[in-house]
Amino acid sequence: QVQLVESGGGLVQPGGSLRLSCAASGIIFSNNNAGWYRRAPGKQREFVAAITDRGTGYADSVKGRFTISRDNAKNTVYLQMNSLKPEDTAVYYCNAPLGPSGYWGQGAQVTVSS
Repeated sequence: QVQLVESGGGLVQPGGSLRLSCAASGIIFSNNNAGWYRRAPGKQREFVAAITDRGTGYADSVKGRFTISRDNAKNTVYLQMNSLKPEDTAVYYCNAPLGPSGYWGQGAQVTVSS
């Protein structure tokens, strides 16, 4: 069974950094695409970042601040978040776009507040 387990969320001050991790079982990230999405309170889920065999892509709101990467030996995808802003506060989800609906992690809360 495919499982995506997220970690690394928490509370950080504006301008600070966090790194989210998404460890997979049942799939191999090196052979598949992966992405990060987020949902802020009262808003729809939005795309944040993706990594494929063709490269990486980012939402305009996080370009230059966030970096998606993967460690094939650990079968883990990361989201490095720098220069965090209060508007980055959201629940962050990792995603593997496999099958009809994809696979999702449980979500990691990120709160940016002074």
